Amino acid sequence: MSVVSDSPVHSSSSGDDFAAFLDAELDSTSDTSPEPGDDDDENENDYDSELFSTKKQKVELSDNVVVSYGSTSRGAEEKLASIKEDICTHPGVIGGMCIRCGQKTEEGQSGVAFGYIHKDLRLANDEIARLRNNDLKNLFRHKKLNLVLDLDHTLLNSSQFRHITPEEEYLRVPPDSLPDELKGNLFRLDFMHMMTKLRPFVRTFLKEASKLFEMYIYTMGERAYALEMARLLDPENIYFNSKVIAQGDCTQRHQKGLDVVVGQDSAVLILDDTEQVWSKHKENLILMERYHYFVSSYRQFRFNCKSRSELKCDESEDDGALAAVLEVLKRVHSIFFDTEQGGDINKKDVRQVLKTVRKEVLKDCKLLFTKVIPIEYRAESHHFWKMAEQLGATCSTEMDPSVTHVVSLDKGTEKSRWAVRENKFLVHPSWIEAANYLWRKHPEEKFPVDEVKQTK
Repeated sequence: MSVVSDSPVHSSSSGDDFAAFLDAELDSTSDTSPEPGDDDDENENDYDSELFSTKKQKVELSDNVVVSYGSTSRGAEEKLASIKEDICTHPGVIGGMCIRCGQKTEEGQSGVAFGYIHKDLRLANDEIARLRNNDLKNLFRHKKLNLVLDLDHTLLNSSQFRHITPEEEYLRVPPDSLPDELKGNLFRLDFMHMMTKLRPFVRTFLKEASKLFEMYIYTMGERAYALEMARLLDPENIYFNSKVIAQGDCTQRHQKGLDVVVGQDSAVLILDDTEQVWSKHKENLILMERYHYFVSSYRQFRFNCKSRSELKCDESEDDGALAAVLEVLKRVHSIFFDTEQGGDINKKDVRQVLKTVRKEVLKDCKLLFTKVIPIEYRAESHHFWKMAEQLGATCSTEMDPSVTHVVSLDKGTEKSRWAVRENKFLVHPSWIEAANYLWRKHPEEKFPVDEVKQTK
């Protein structure tokens, strides 16, 4: 069910329906119906009773107001209206009207706009907190977490027609004439004057991830683009429903935030290729290796090489970024819901689990850098140093027997030659980046270091 298409608005009685609808939407957007024969646990009964009680009070209040409006006593009308106004906390508004009592509210009220759920919807902070608590109970009841997915360079790559090069003209043929590996994954969107290529493995990724997570799309693109991409990724509308967040929904310019996600920060993971846009939520973020397919994408990021579209090749299905990150998500989910560890699940934090899993990648590795960090730079602040530590490695500035890897840009430095003499691994910094994106330690021999020729 779509909140956008099915939500009632513009009447005081429908306000009660919409308040109840928000609760129902939290339950209906996920595959959350219990299996036949499953017994509800005590917490589930408490949760459902709470919702029923809340909705019952709203209906009773609405009935009273309807009676008062039909009464011949003006004094009775005013009294009941006053009681209703006193009781209602105005949890949210649509078009300046309270979603619960239907009364007009003052402009500029506090809270957050949730336009992607319903046009002109703004929810008060207390109502957001209530919905997030309900969402958390609902998720945990079905052993799920929330997953926020970026679009461009994470799940797909798009290019405007005007940027298609002569070498890419073969992509303009009718869908039936495309090579087999592109059928169903490359789309020509004439009405948008663009082409979109889905990332390899994305359909399997969404299918498997949906078993463990409630998924949102969150893009800095325009809403029309976001909805069209959601249709390509989810043609049967079973993964995202109305949970498509676009640029206009952001509350801070050039930044994405979980303030517009109806989910607790402690139960949300994020997949995105750009770290800077998540400045307030870096601990929730799994940074993705950017997916480039079209020439325009390579040029945008100033890559001086042929594109995948020109080479007629693509990222690996089985060993690519999405396949790798799916395994990470499964592991984080498994640890989070591991009953053997005990403890109150409501106090668990997925950010701590993610940090633990990340530290396993380069565990037991001790790195020494040479020609990577500028002399005038504070080593501990360099991004390679910090990245290595987040992956569980220990970093050093001194040569000693406990060093396992020397990370270098020049095979001719003293530390690099020491690594060769002492039979240490000598690797290029891209070895750390590969571990960071694919969450595993790669064979060191695939990341050799070249000797830099000195210029006179």
